[in-house]
Amino acid sequence: MRILYAIQGTGNGHLTRALDVIPALQQRGELDLLVSGCQVDLSLPYPVKYRLNGLSFIFGKNGGVDFYRTFSQANTRNFYKEIRELPVKDYDLVITDFEPISSWACLLANKPCIGLSNQVAVLNKHVPKPEEAGRMGKFILKNYSPTTTQYGFHFARFDETIFTPIIRKQVRALEVSNQGHYTVYLPAHDDHKIVNKLTRFKGVEWQVFSKHNKQQFRHENVLVQPIQNDAFLQSMASSAGVLCAAGFGTPSEVLYLQKKLLVVPMKNQFEQACNAAALKHMGVATIKSLKKKHLPKIHEWLESGEPIHIQYPDETDAIVQRIVQENT
Repeated sequence: MRILYAIQGTGNGHLTRALDVIPALQQRGELDLLVSGCQVDLSLPYPVKYRLNGLSFIFGKNGGVDFYRTFSQANTRNFYKEIRELPVKDYDLVITDFEPISSWACLLANKPCIGLSNQVAVLNKHVPKPEEAGRMGKFILKNYSPTTTQYGFHFARFDETIFTPIIRKQVRALEVSNQGHYTVYLPAHDDHKIVNKLTRFKGVEWQVFSKHNKQQFRHENVLVQPIQNDAFLQSMASSAGVLCAAGFGTPSEVLYLQKKLLVVPMKNQFEQACNAAALKHMGVATIKSLKKKHLPKIHEWLESGEPIHIQYPDETDAIVQRIVQENT
């Protein structure tokens, strides 16, 4: 059996999940990998057959996606060319983790495409939604990577086709401690704005990991360093808590490590708004932005925030087995 596994390259969560999914798929057929997009800080230790431009969302520095850079860098002609040239008919099974080229190529070829991502989960009717759900954001999420069958990942099992997060083996092997510092990962925020807000919390040690700076620097009680996987994981595992965006990968790992968590969803990002709503439903602290009016909530979280006690068992092989059995 020939399998194509297509992975979104915006953000790190898709690729970190793939680290565990790939070996399980390799046991069940001849596997080819596709990665499209940019804005990622990790690389796969597996050969990638198709490296495509795809359609990436570019993180800005004001708390959300930089739509000007996103659309100015989009090459629609090349996007359509990549869709037409991808030989999806050569595969018995196509699985996509929110990757658009494979999805649209299957749609045009009238071929089934299996969605396996957090994005398909947040659209499920049983999943908590934000009070203010933007129609445009929902439309983009629904049509960016269309699929015929959906299996989702979320922070809790809200439906029988939704699984709890895949936690990579590297995270499961971490030694957990509490050295008192707080780890920060807010890729859509300007580093200096983050520093300006966090230095107001005197006596608190912050370790900020940045997509925007290549050189480490310190200002008062805030250390800013380039994002690097091992250093970030060690900081997170030894932290008192984590302040991050409301993506899926990092909050899942924080919950698994039993650290207290505070999330700031990116602006105008429907998926992150949904993730924040689900986390709030579970008792996780959330704030809308880093504006001055929300700083008291950060102080409250520092003083009295508690971890959410939840278990995420390793079910990757069983999930992949179910998908293969139900779709071949």
